[in-house]
Amino acid sequence: MSTLTNHTLETAPEESKPLLENSIKAFGNIPNLHAVLAGAPGLLKAYQSLHELFVNSSFDNDELTVVWQTINVEHACHYCVPAHTAIAKMMKVDDAITEALRNGTELPSEKLQVLHETTLKIVRNRGHIENEDVQAFYAVGYEERQLLEIILGLSQKVISNYVNHIAETPVDTAFQKFAWKKEEKIA
Repeated sequence: MSTLTNHTLETAPEESKPLLENSIKAFGNIPNLHAVLAGAPGLLKAYQSLHELFVNSSFDNDELTVVWQTINVEHACHYCVPAHTAIAKMMKVDDAITEALRNGTELPSEKLQVLHETTLKIVRNRGHIENEDVQAFYAVGYEERQLLEIILGLSQKVISNYVNHIAETPVDTAFQKFAWKKEEKIA
């Protein structure tokens, strides 16, 4: 069990309080992830800023979900997979996309599948990617901008996924019905 604090408006460092107020305005409450991030005001600010930048990238809702969930599943984040399942529903993302990402099955379109595979290679290879993978990414209609924007999404997810691992962040009640655990592969 982690000893990291789930802050409230009363317990958070002074610099985190306006950031938590932003969370309340956006979500109606303080998500547990934000409550933990509040322990380091710069980290909460960075996370919120990266989230806003990524949401306003050139990716549509389906593509945002593919990048987020690809990373969440690869990092086995017990908190972010259910949270982004709920977020995908709010964003009107087809359940087939969400379920494919959660279960490691084929996505419903070649373009989304290539986005998933490219994101996965970037994550697994720590940014090293073969030229043929880049060309396959471009061949389905993506451009350099989107390749770079995967890194933006990854930056956001590293913050949340790693903090959730350390903090063992409790999954918010609203996300619990989408609980997820990474399946162990049988050899």
